[in-house]
Amino acid sequence: MANCHELFSTFNDELKILSSKKDKMITSKDNLRKVIRDHFSNYHPNYTPTFYIQGSYKLGTSIRNKEDHCDLDDGVYFKSNPDDVTGKTLQSWVYDAVAGVTAATPIHKSKCIRVDYQAGYHIDLPVMVFDNSTDAHPMLAVKNEDFKTDDPKEFVDYYKKHKTDQMTRLVKYLKSWCDHKRESMPSGLSMTVLALEHYQSNERDDIALKFILIEIEKALQNEFKCKMPTTPEDDLFAGYSESKRNNFMNNLGNFISDAKAAIDEKYQLKASKLWRKHLGDRFPLGEDKEESTSENALRSVAGTSRPYYK
Repeated sequence: MANCHELFSTFNDELKILSSKKDKMITSKDNLRKVIRDHFSNYHPNYTPTFYIQGSYKLGTSIRNKEDHCDLDDGVYFKSNPDDVTGKTLQSWVYDAVAGVTAATPIHKSKCIRVDYQAGYHIDLPVMVFDNSTDAHPMLAVKNEDFKTDDPKEFVDYYKKHKTDQMTRLVKYLKSWCDHKRESMPSGLSMTVLALEHYQSNERDDIALKFILIEIEKALQNEFKCKMPTTPEDDLFAGYSESKRNNFMNNLGNFISDAKAAIDEKYQLKASKLWRKHLGDRFPLGEDKEESTSENALRSVAGTSRPYYK
């Protein structure tokens, strides 16, 4: 049985954002914060923004995609909404603040303002209203829905409470799979939630990935749902079309078949080529040699534990 654990370790390193790009992204984040503070001080003095990094960067699950692009989510928080403006209006004020910061025009998305950078990354700016002395949870400005209860920090805290180093690596592998396939695959957040629910530990990452794929398939065949474990506890798969659902499930089934075959394969090179079908050519090629079967066979069933929550 081919042991590809070390190949996955190398792949994990390949997915990491380069420190030089990370430094640029943090500098850009700091500059955006200053620009937004100055804009609101000059044009909307009743509103004082504060900021909170959230999303995959905060979780430690960020990856650079196959085009070497990455992102950072920096929440723009206001303690109150004294003028009682709509969520769309509050978003538009943030849009006005960052317009012209880069050569690219900001994008007013449904739940954030996106600023693109030529250096190969973008920064998303979700806009929130939250008084932590009186409000249970923040309100997220949504372009066509005004405000919606959301709590990114609650999810960050939940993830950090339950994560392991291996789980975080598995989230990155799952995200890279979705990035490689692209065609209407689930979001990184969805894959993170599924990993939280279905993770089982193993001393080998290749076997742990096989297990988590199998558990995800079992759960989704029973009920096609991906419920956030924290506020707003919504179903991230709600609204999926039949074609989008079928695309994901077909890709999942194919991945499981090849993962099983890769684990059972005698030759590491052949096994690595099976993993590459789903993770792309950034996944390293293994050695063209036959591996011992007895020890790896024992490892394939050893060191497992149940998921963190159901």
